[in-house]
Amino acid sequence: MSRVSVPCHVKGTVALQVGDVRTSQGRPGVLVIDVTFPSVAPFELQEIVFKNYYTAFLTIRVRQHTSTHTPAKWVTCLRDYCLMPDPHSEEGAQEYVSLFKHQMLCDMAQVLELRLILRQPSPLWLSFTVEELQIYQQGPKSPSMTFPKWLSHPVPCEQPTPLLEGLPDPSRVSSEVQQMWALTEMIRASHTSTRIGRFDVDGCYDLNLLSYT
Repeated sequence: MSRVSVPCHVKGTVALQVGDVRTSQGRPGVLVIDVTFPSVAPFELQEIVFKNYYTAFLTIRVRQHTSTHTPAKWVTCLRDYCLMPDPHSEEGAQEYVSLFKHQMLCDMAQVLELRLILRQPSPLWLSFTVEELQIYQQGPKSPSMTFPKWLSHPVPCEQPTPLLEGLPDPSRVSSEVQQMWALTEMIRASHTSTRIGRFDVDGCYDLNLLSYT
């Protein structure tokens, strides 16, 4: 399925302080990032892509257009999605992440605005955020292609005439050739190798026999 990038405006992060803000132990454990689409009409969100930077959990809320007489409302579409299996280790800290429409908790049609809520409970990392944020919607469907009737319903090929039609059975011919070869071998074996003369007797010629020829 094709997708099209949606132009968006990512606002600056807003930090929610964790701990006593009057002491040095206070630190921002939650960040909020709003994403608006000023040049785009309400659309159906297909995919969210970003590079994580030490964010452990992600919650996404979406503001959707409902009707002309009803104000748009915020709905949570993703809750505490885990980006780092262990917030205290490096695993998943800088991975590229893709979130698809079917992973959301609600329908992603008529999107007006997104709010990303990032959470990092570990005190080991000085900062966390998401980078290279890209929003995609479904691209236009490919136009259906029509094919000529002769291409859609090809004429079946004619069966070629067998080349061996009218010839004797090859197995029968082979059997007869073997029989002829065996008979030839028998005759050759029984034929004497000594040449017998027509009028010679014990190597001599009889004059009487010669006179009658």
